[in-house]
Amino acid sequence: MAFRSVVTMEKPLQHISLTDWYARVNQMRNVADARRSDAFAIRHSSRSLRNETRIEGDWANYDTNEALTDRISELNRWRDIISKSFEKIEREIFMLQEEKNATERELEALAGPISVIAECLTIRDGRLGSEITYDEADTEIKNELVVLENNQRLLADRCQKAWEKLNRLEEVRFKIGLEIEFKVEAVQMDNSQLALDRNSANISYKPDPTRNPKNSCSYESWLENVKNIKLLAENELADTYAIREALFVCREKARNMLQSQQERAEHTIRKRIFETQRARNELEWQQLKMKDEMEKAMCEIRTSENALRDKTDALKLAETRLENRAQRSGMELCMDQAHDMLCLEVEKLREIRRRLQAKIDESKTNFSLLEEHGKRIDVDLENKQHSLMTDIRALDLRMRLRGGEFGSKVANASQTDRNITLTRMENEIPKD
Repeated sequence: MAFRSVVTMEKPLQHISLTDWYARVNQMRNVADARRSDAFAIRHSSRSLRNETRIEGDWANYDTNEALTDRISELNRWRDIISKSFEKIEREIFMLQEEKNATERELEALAGPISVIAECLTIRDGRLGSEITYDEADTEIKNELVVLENNQRLLADRCQKAWEKLNRLEEVRFKIGLEIEFKVEAVQMDNSQLALDRNSANISYKPDPTRNPKNSCSYESWLENVKNIKLLAENELADTYAIREALFVCREKARNMLQSQQERAEHTIRKRIFETQRARNELEWQQLKMKDEMEKAMCEIRTSENALRDKTDALKLAETRLENRAQRSGMELCMDQAHDMLCLEVEKLREIRRRLQAKIDESKTNFSLLEEHGKRIDVDLENKQHSLMTDIRALDLRMRLRGGEFGSKVANASQTDRNITLTRMENEIPKD
């Protein structure tokens, strides 16, 4: 029987002992346990970290959303406050503009009365002769012109102040409107940011998002600016009512003063018309009496001239008798009683003629004076008639003052008729 043996070959490496092998196995087991323990600890800490970071992130997002919500509420609150101020300013601008327009219309309406007064003064300057006087009507019309000019200046000053106030209100309204637009834009921006979440599509990393934006301000500065805007609106609104009231009072005062002066001027014109009519009636009566007296004087002059002619013939007779008796002859040419009586008759007749001639001259002189005075009365009557028609035309012209802004023509006509009735001038005023 044959025996086979196996050839054994060993790796040319260092072999370890069994003890080292067991030691290596224990070492591997210990390292695996340590690694598993570390992995468990890492997994536990990672799970804790995930939970903590999720909670912190959620709370940070919640706080940010709450801050955005509070900011939106604050912006809306201040926007509502400023919007109320904006509405008040717009309402005040509208009412102040209406008052200013009414005052300007009143100011423009004064051009009519001024032209009427100028025409009245021009008409009354057309009076003739002794009728050109500085009477009470002339004074009152000029006072009315002064009142109109003062009203013009007063209304113009009030309109200027109202215009300046409107400019300031417009500026404040622009500032508040711009502030409201900024706040609306900011609310829309914050609402859009509040609507974003981690699942939104339009989110990304941004370069340096925590920087302070250019031209930014602090919250305290923003709050102070909003309060200043509100205070500015309140300050501008504080005296607006006083300006509107001043415009209204100024218009009413100017209208009342002008109406009072117009009534006073018309009263003085009617009074002047009445006085002129009374003087005209007196002159007409004097003219009638003067004509009667002139007729009587003319008759007396003719009678005296007839008497003078009669005395002239008688004187011729007496002188002829004396001259014829001077032709007597001899002793018959003596100064007898007949001669003396004829001489006395001649002297008496000459004295009578002289006295009659003097009386005739005196009567003619008086007649000339009467005639001259009658002509003056005629001229004065014409002047008074012209002055009367001038004042009546001026009074009729002033009826235009009762139209438009200053009353009713019908009311003025009724007032004139009433005054005519009260002064009993129905028959004095010429008919149209």
